Amino acid sequence: MAVVRPFKAVRPAKDLADKVAALPYDVMNSDEAREMVKGNPYSFLHVDKAEIDLDKSIELYDKKVYEKARENLYKMIDDNILIEDDKPRLYIYRQIMDGRTQTGIVACTSIDDYMNNIIKKHEHTRADKEQDRINHVDYCNANTGPIFLTYKAQNEIDHIILKWVENEPVYNFVSEDGISHIVWIIECDKDIEKLCSLFGGVDYLYIADGHHRAASAVKVGQMRRQQNPDYTGEEEFNFFLSVLFPDEDLYVMDYNRVVKDLNGLSTEEYMLKVSDKFKVSTYEGEGQYKPSSKHTYGMYLEGKWYVLAAKEGTYNPNDPVDRLDVSILQNNLLRPILGIEDPRTDKRIDFIGGIRGLGELERRVEHGMKVAFSMYPTTIQDLMDIADAGKVMPPKSTWFEPKLRSGLFIHKLK
Repeated sequence: MAVVRPFKAVRPAKDLADKVAALPYDVMNSDEAREMVKGNPYSFLHVDKAEIDLDKSIELYDKKVYEKARENLYKMIDDNILIEDDKPRLYIYRQIMDGRTQTGIVACTSIDDYMNNIIKKHEHTRADKEQDRINHVDYCNANTGPIFLTYKAQNEIDHIILKWVENEPVYNFVSEDGISHIVWIIECDKDIEKLCSLFGGVDYLYIADGHHRAASAVKVGQMRRQQNPDYTGEEEFNFFLSVLFPDEDLYVMDYNRVVKDLNGLSTEEYMLKVSDKFKVSTYEGEGQYKPSSKHTYGMYLEGKWYVLAAKEGTYNPNDPVDRLDVSILQNNLLRPILGIEDPRTDKRIDFIGGIRGLGELERRVEHGMKVAFSMYPTTIQDLMDIADAGKVMPPKSTWFEPKLRSGLFIHKLK
């Protein structure tokens, strides 16, 4: 049963929310972040990517970066750019993108639930990325970026949310990418208690996005427990910042692939090998080919789009990982034909989020890559099936949009 509890959010002053709110730290590099903050001293990137306020010669994981993050965070608090609520609350965070709405509860979730697999994972994490966020959380003494969680929709939870969103929001703005961000504060103690009780009846929560942030928050909590052997379990370091969305609200976009060469094969040799595991046909439609069902792919090669359909027997339909489209492509084409053994580390492959559009695949092939693949999106049910089976998704399986903004909610660890 999932533990969900209110917290005293540190959040932007009402008239500064649109200036503070920033994309997650891991969707841009340092140079891009420096460009993004020009003319905006309020941007939360000054906390989440504090290297932008230091000399470029300083290493990304240098102690000075975390010290600067802490300095920037607490200066924003001292200057009343960020304010702390006086009582623990739950919050509602709604995003609207292209007319589609997702609405979640902002709360704290339990590091014990993470360790006991009540909060389920579907990705491996990398030690260097974990250590970066461990340092960041530890130095800032706060969770500065929310974990994106999902759960199987519950009517009673929906009912309480629908009641509160009829009220005046505390924030309501449109970010530079056209996405609406709307926040309400749930101030009724009875409704807070009811929501926490209802989530107590939810069997599992699932990490949709933010595996590194979650793992790091948990490890900082474990460190604080060691430093405080008389802890009761109620201290803030036993919990981490999350936004919980019902599964039916979420939208997973395609996560497409481009490869630099044909692994020494001629076009004819390559096409012959592909046809062994896939039915191949030329796309006769206009524009790019966007797959409309599972186990089909678009392939862009030498200025032409093809449709690939996985043949029966090339995957195990009863295995939640093996039947994923990204697995089928990896196991039957990318690895055996193009020689991409480890897509995490191979420099010959790159990944293009669906938000960029399929025209980006053509552009990449015309500027240095050789072949591109358009994918049918992995579904939320796929994600849950894999997490329930205790298995791990292949890398770059899911691309969630819209991204949660950082800086709208901060959870202090004490």
